[in-house]
Amino acid sequence: MALTVRERHVRTRLLPPLGGDAPGLLLAALGVAAALAVHQAVPAVPKLTAAVVLGVGAAHLPGLRPVVRGVARPGLSTAGKRLMRIGIVLLGLKLSLGDVLGLGWATVAMVLAVVAATFAGTWWLGRRLGLPGDQPLLVATGYSICGASAIGAVSQAAGSDEEDAAASVALVTLCGTLAIAVLPLLQHPLGLGEAEFGRWVGASVHDVGQVVATAQTGGAGALREAVLVKLMRVMLLAPLVAGVVVAVRRSRAGRGEGGGKAAARPPIVPLFVAGFLAMIVLRTTGVLPDRALTLAADAQELLLAAALFGLGSAVHLPTLLRTGGRIALLGLASWVMIAGVSYAGVLITT
Repeated sequence: MALTVRERHVRTRLLPPLGGDAPGLLLAALGVAAALAVHQAVPAVPKLTAAVVLGVGAAHLPGLRPVVRGVARPGLSTAGKRLMRIGIVLLGLKLSLGDVLGLGWATVAMVLAVVAATFAGTWWLGRRLGLPGDQPLLVATGYSICGASAIGAVSQAAGSDEEDAAASVALVTLCGTLAIAVLPLLQHPLGLGEAEFGRWVGASVHDVGQVVATAQTGGAGALREAVLVKLMRVMLLAPLVAGVVVAVRRSRAGRGEGGGKAAARPPIVPLFVAGFLAMIVLRTTGVLPDRALTLAADAQELLLAAALFGLGSAVHLPTLLRTGGRIALLGLASWVMIAGVSYAGVLITT
């Protein structure tokens, strides 16, 4: 869309004419700083949630809109893609095979069942509702695995449209944020003890930060169980991405896109997913000191915040509103589905 003279003037005044990705990366850095400030002022709002909301806001504020659409767009897209990949690699350092296996096989089986049921049910319903592009796939991924991080990983493996990824991130972030307020109110009516509540939260809430914010209301035991169960779900990101890549390859082959385009086929295990797995192995060895793990966790959160700000800035609300009823229905149905299946799983395994 062409910019007006006034919009070009605003864009130049707010960001000097830097080249390449620099303006967008600078704006993403400012967005991260603002998200940190929001979290500091209101600790109940996770940093990553604030980053998404601020990105959406930046894309629609009259003063910033021409910047986001114009000179900052390349850098914001880079943040949403490349910084997301680095953040996902570092996410692997939060996982240890020993911790996950310590949950017991019954809990591991419960998590696998919850992820499979949520992913398949959400994807099927999204297709039935006629959601455009890869939105059914991306929403299913975000709800079943780990929110925005999973959406970023799968969207890149599948080559999804940026607007589909942004709309899916906005939906999963909204529902995950609502879970912080709703799930603690249900703990006692549902008869869940500290450990059971933690496992329910870990199995049903999307983003790691949202899991922590929700589970800490149930006590230290609930928080530990929630994080372990949640990280078990995160470990399923790698096989899910590999499955998506295989499906993309088959789809391309079915459309006759083989032959000369074979070299462009995505690898079954993308490089950033291989890095994610390597970080899990490295964490499992125990060779990294606590200080290094803390620094990596801080860097991972900042990188994902910048990536989510970039994704949020790609949200176009008029387009989202055109499918708003259908995508909201999908989000609500998937939220009820994962909460219900997780609750049943917790009851069966305790």
